[in-house]
Amino acid sequence: MGSTVKSSSLGYPNIGENREWKKTLEAFWSGKIEEPQFQQEMEAIRLERLRRQQQSGLDLIPVGDFTFYDRVLDTAAMFGIVPQRYGYEGGEVPLALYFSMARGNASATACEMTKWFNTNYHYIVPELGGAEPALTANLPLQAYREAKEKLGIDGKPVLIGPLTFLKLSKGYAAAETDAWLDRLLPLYGQVLAELQAAGAAWAQLDEPVVCGDLAEGDAARLRRIYAELAKAAPELKLIVQTYFDAPDDYQALTSLPVAAIGLDFVHDRGRNLQAIAEHGFPQELTLAAGILDGRGIWRADLDAALALVRQLQAVVPAERLLLQPSSSLLHVPVSLAGEAKLDPALQGALAGADEKLAELALLASAASLAADEQDETVTAGFAASREALAAFDALPERRVASVRASVEQHGGKRSERTSAFAERRVEQQKRWQLPLLPTTTIGSFPQTAEIRSARAKWRKGTLDEASYETFIRDQIQDWISLQEQIGLDVLVHGEFERTDMVEFFGEKLAGFAFTSNGWVQSYGSRCVKPPVIYGDVDFVDPMTVQETVYAQSLTSKPVKGMLTGPITILNWSFVRNDLPRSEVALQIALALRKEVAELENAGIGMIQVDEPALREGLPLKKSRWPEELRAAVDAFRLATTGVTDTTQIHTHMCYCEFSDIIDTIRDLDADVISIETSRSHGELIHSFEENTYEKGIGLGVYDIHSPRVPSVSEMVSMIERSLRSLDPELFWINPDCGLKTRGREETAASLHNMVAAAREIRSSKRLAASST
Repeated sequence: MGSTVKSSSLGYPNIGENREWKKTLEAFWSGKIEEPQFQQEMEAIRLERLRRQQQSGLDLIPVGDFTFYDRVLDTAAMFGIVPQRYGYEGGEVPLALYFSMARGNASATACEMTKWFNTNYHYIVPELGGAEPALTANLPLQAYREAKEKLGIDGKPVLIGPLTFLKLSKGYAAAETDAWLDRLLPLYGQVLAELQAAGAAWAQLDEPVVCGDLAEGDAARLRRIYAELAKAAPELKLIVQTYFDAPDDYQALTSLPVAAIGLDFVHDRGRNLQAIAEHGFPQELTLAAGILDGRGIWRADLDAALALVRQLQAVVPAERLLLQPSSSLLHVPVSLAGEAKLDPALQGALAGADEKLAELALLASAASLAADEQDETVTAGFAASREALAAFDALPERRVASVRASVEQHGGKRSERTSAFAERRVEQQKRWQLPLLPTTTIGSFPQTAEIRSARAKWRKGTLDEASYETFIRDQIQDWISLQEQIGLDVLVHGEFERTDMVEFFGEKLAGFAFTSNGWVQSYGSRCVKPPVIYGDVDFVDPMTVQETVYAQSLTSKPVKGMLTGPITILNWSFVRNDLPRSEVALQIALALRKEVAELENAGIGMIQVDEPALREGLPLKKSRWPEELRAAVDAFRLATTGVTDTTQIHTHMCYCEFSDIIDTIRDLDADVISIETSRSHGELIHSFEENTYEKGIGLGVYDIHSPRVPSVSEMVSMIERSLRSLDPELFWINPDCGLKTRGREETAASLHNMVAAAREIRSSKRLAASST
């Protein structure tokens, strides 16, 4: 037997196998359970996820990665970093205040929410600048003690690292970075010292910002941070954990005074392995090697993974090697073992968190064998994996000749509209005769319990097709009538037939499959069940025409056709890993191009192709953005440029740093773009004070993620500021995003106020003042 190689994990899903976490949160928010019961149920969920990891045989089990909402928000609350508008006066942050920061309340808006690096998970952005930070509660210590006392687990506490926490925060100038480190480092030191005193052996500090573009001085800050933290807890073995790419300065990272460095060997494009080959690995450090994809749902090629481990073992001895996923398993379902409705060949190729931990245990066992040793369990496990992958690869849907030929025909050349925007705009205004500052929504309306129940009955077969179609039509008719009463200028059908903006399309396209329970957390209690792109994507039949045409028949106002764009479908799906993502995007775009043509031929002259995820899939390093953005633009234009001049193409984006990709947004050549604004408290508007934009644009005037109804004056203020930099002739007024998660009454009230704000601004006096 060779030296034992140990296994570790960076984090585990919060939601529970049957979304118990989501249900408990929403029951508490709705007042169905009180705080003591909430705490009790959350503890049960927390302990169950620890038991599952314990049963997997993990050597180092993460603790402290569980959250009631978001780990970055947890860190802010732990340090008393609470915006002044909440009236916080110090001490441990109460649960009501914690959730107010995430969701807003009647008197204070929620904190900004944005994407966690290039994933579909969202975090709450800390706002610095209020009261002096202080340690209000040592959350990692609480988690460590709970795991040890109740399950006998000597866990590995997990924290957001100081540099990453600071870089993800807002409310301070770059020149204040070191001053903020001065405030935060003693608090981090106290957390770690108390963990050390409690007997913890390891602590993991997540520093994914190290794999992005560091600012001048950040390398020195990193050295300072970990020199001070190592001094604060000298007996605690610190792991500086990176993921989602490779660090630019490998030697600087591996020279930090810590016990271990965590590197991602899945999403690093081979750079980490190359760095180890060139520079070796320090003898005093442990390598925490991310060898299994923490973000994808595909069964691992165990032979390839073991070959990688063997390469690492040639440099790093077994006793200083930890095998782990490339990132937290937060991004995958808890388990995919029970997906009996899938083709067995496809089901056998899937792996959720539990299956990945089983693979990890198998790889650790295999890596611990000497070269001439064999183990029956290892041999059988590897053989089963090979057989499953071979069966999956043999599926005919994996390679469709007609799709491959179409991609080859269209690839490499950019699609163009017939005329430039200025010419199209004239023709579109002649057709639509819209007022100044037209009002609309982003697309979806509330998905009530009644709607979800009807859909569930229809899917189970207890509600027949005709009855379900009548039910959906009644919903459409109701909301078309309500939109007309409110006074909106451009209407939508409401998307009541859709479970999810990506799943809906995947169900109607070839090459997609759907799990029964493959849920992952997106933000807060919002869970999504991403489609699985496992084969070549192809158009089958019209997907949205029936409902859109029916809605249009009910009103003389224009009704937008609503589609999800190719990059968003790509980024919000679990994507096959045997083709370049850009090629899969073109397959999706070709299918959507056919749907756009179907809508236009049916008389729908406004078509919105949403790309909220256009930016979120971008690499951490900006040097890699141009190639990715060009591929995104090519896919969007392939989907949308086959229409006539009088057809108006809309798109929507959210959680987007507009100034970062303004040229890309122009290149999309959409006639109108709507962008989230209010969640960032209007900061996006600053982009337009520095950049011009000469096409139609709507900046969201209220935050749809909060249940509060914004006042007319709030929205007037937002619009007025926008119009100081944007042409009123091109400006649209809309909410931040779709209204699927909101209630009917608050939606109607908010839209009434939005239309009232637009009418107030349209008065010549107010508009003239805004435009000067």
